[in-house]
Amino acid sequence: MQTVKRVISIIVQNEAQVLARVSGLFAGRGYNIESLTVAAIPGSNMSHMTIVTQGSKRVIEQIIKQLHKLIPVYKVIEHDSMVEKEMVLVKLPIDKDTNIANIQSLFEAYNGGIVNASKNVIIAMAADESMRINHCIEAAKNFKPIEIVRSGVVAMER
Repeated sequence: MQTVKRVISIIVQNEAQVLARVSGLFAGRGYNIESLTVAAIPGSNMSHMTIVTQGSKRVIEQIIKQLHKLIPVYKVIEHDSMVEKEMVLVKLPIDKDTNIANIQSLFEAYNGGIVNASKNVIIAMAADESMRINHCIEAAKNFKPIEIVRSGVVAMER
């Protein structure tokens, strides 16, 4: 069976133990969460969770059905047409030979730039689609990164 990557958003009650229930649903059935992002929805008592997972069409259908059954879940959105973004922060060493303009240009190509600098390091950020973030990270390896931190995916239906 062919596996597919899916982005699923759920609107949940913003209260203790909700994240544990959702992640427990995945763990209890052997499903993997590739990315998970949670944030409160401004002006409400709800939170928006964006989950990236993969599996066969049947597994994805099971995940959706099980999410609908969870008590704190108000809405499940399986994205078909969406705007998807992910962020990465990359800490890069700098010395007298470092071409900072090249670093800036690289990260600008991925909707980012240099967000912090000190005497010895630069922290650059990019915010783009997950596949493009992968490309950005690969290109940044030319600058010998010290540390790379990725956020989870956030998505919104078009």
